[in-house]
Amino acid sequence: MASKNKSPQINIDHLLTQQTFAKLQKAYHKVFGFSLLCVNANGQTIFGKSPCDKCQEDCNDTHKRTLNEALRWGEPCINLCPQEFATWGIPIMLNNQILGGLIVTGVSLENQRNLRKILKASQGLLDLTETHNLTNAAILNQNRLNAKRDNEQAEAMHELREHIYEDIREIYIREEPELLAAIKRGERKKAREIINRVLVGVYFIGRNREDLLKSLILELIVMMSRAAVEAGADPTTILGTNYRALSNLSQIQDEAALSKWVTEMLEDLISTIQNNQTYPHLVLLSAALKYMEQNLSQELTREEVAKIAGMSPGHFSRVIKETTGKTFSEILTGYRIARASQLLVRTSKSLVQIALDCGFTDQSYFSRVFRKSKNCTPNEYRKQHIISR
Repeated sequence: MASKNKSPQINIDHLLTQQTFAKLQKAYHKVFGFSLLCVNANGQTIFGKSPCDKCQEDCNDTHKRTLNEALRWGEPCINLCPQEFATWGIPIMLNNQILGGLIVTGVSLENQRNLRKILKASQGLLDLTETHNLTNAAILNQNRLNAKRDNEQAEAMHELREHIYEDIREIYIREEPELLAAIKRGERKKAREIINRVLVGVYFIGRNREDLLKSLILELIVMMSRAAVEAGADPTTILGTNYRALSNLSQIQDEAALSKWVTEMLEDLISTIQNNQTYPHLVLLSAALKYMEQNLSQELTREEVAKIAGMSPGHFSRVIKETTGKTFSEILTGYRIARASQLLVRTSKSLVQIALDCGFTDQSYFSRVFRKSKNCTPNEYRKQHIISR
């Protein structure tokens, strides 16, 4: 007699019926032109017709491996079946268990165009399974983030293999300014790249010394937190975030977990900056205006300067208008004319050079804008102020 407490066996047909599969098959084929198979956890076909009848047992192994790799990496992985046709798929899951999956196979890799089509179709299959709640999207997303983090750290290690840090101060001298700027601007990808480089050096210096390693990591967290507060994050929120995170630090025993902990701290800090609705706009705006003044010879765009302030372009435009009463273009032009006025009086540079130094790529346009602002030409302005000195 079976035990009353034994959980019933859950098969793939509990989540996906033949009728539902037929609808998914039709929708997928209409968009991407490829046919689907539904397979069980062992890779055996349940619904659909496999194009690889000659090597069915070997293809089953390919199906199973494809689903396991998709779970491991959090996204479709393109494999080759024994007949060297492309195969990709997404697992159908109940909680953490793979019940089977949706598979595409029998696709030729004969040309580059087909490869681009395959890459697009593999992503489409992921979207399809997640949209219909046939897989565990949360686990796939977490595995995808973990794989990306591991890849970024491996790239950082490769980049720094020729340079071994011997002093923690050297790490911070090289990396701190850029890291602080990236955190303040909310540039997650850039900040993660720098964090990975810092961690490579920290791991090397603190190797075989868990107490030293954690001490160096704490110093890094203090630096990141300071940048977040300077960028407008609420200090009380930062303190709470740090307290909760630091309470878990003592339980971390390996470098992989420590790396994940630091990266999650970075994400939390940047989110705290962006979620705070009471940014110190004057502080952020001041940094942006200073950047404009220091880079007048460059082709400054609103999007570029908005990043310096850690704002979206639209939000930056509203803040700058509310604060100064002028638009971004008006302020930039005012800075350029003010710099040109200084150069006309204090130097003997030509009008062409002054125009270039102030960000005007056309001398005639520079003259028109200057005249509109000062009611005289650049040459007239130079003569008047040299005489009056």
